[in-house]
Amino acid sequence: MSTQEMYDEIGEAFEGFKALPLARYVEAPSFLGMVGDVAGRRVIDLACGTGFYTRELKRRGAADVFGIDVSGEMIRAAEGIEQAAPLGVRYEVGDVADLTPAREFDMATAVMFLNYAQTVAEFEHLCRKVHGSLRGGGEFFMLHQTPDYDFSGPSPREYGFLTELTGEEGDTGPRVRITALLEEAPITFTAGLARREVFETCLAKAGFGEIEWVPTEVSPAGVAAYGDAFWADYRANPTFEMLRCRA
Repeated sequence: MSTQEMYDEIGEAFEGFKALPLARYVEAPSFLGMVGDVAGRRVIDLACGTGFYTRELKRRGAADVFGIDVSGEMIRAAEGIEQAAPLGVRYEVGDVADLTPAREFDMATAVMFLNYAQTVAEFEHLCRKVHGSLRGGGEFFMLHQTPDYDFSGPSPREYGFLTELTGEEGDTGPRVRITALLEEAPITFTAGLARREVFETCLAKAGFGEIEWVPTEVSPAGVAAYGDAFWADYRANPTFEMLRCRA
């Protein structure tokens, strides 16, 4: 099954991911905290899904936010939310691999995007496409599964997700199976777990500099909601890690 078909099947259910403890109290606050001030900026949100971050960036003052995703069902869901509560966000069904270099954005954001590259060459191609969409000095912010995540260590199951090795090895790293443990019904999808050097080498070859890994953190709201001890397993074996760089 292709990435497009996989996410077409998920569709609107993808919005439910963001209510799970790991997404609500670690992923979202960590990523938005790293991105920081977006006031007046033009932003492209890559593999935007149903537009969770696309909308949030607009709410935080971005002048223009453009979300692109390969899944038509995801974009239809995003546009439906926009129609119900207009923010002025733009969406388009499309493959980042086909983007025309325009150098029009100040910033690019991507959550779980580059992990769908099948080969190192494709990974580098995507990095070059992102670089080509940014103005000089533009920033690229990413969140992906931790490259050296310990699959034998503490699990993120109690935080709403399960991640397992499939036993397959891809060009960029091992393949993983990720399950979102939604109350209605669990949703499973597969992706690659790219090696740290794949990120760093491909981004550098694409023209990015100031490449920096940034850890995720449990938000104060997460500690207040569940208590500090609840998050011990996550802190011992973080599921997510972030990355920032500059064009």
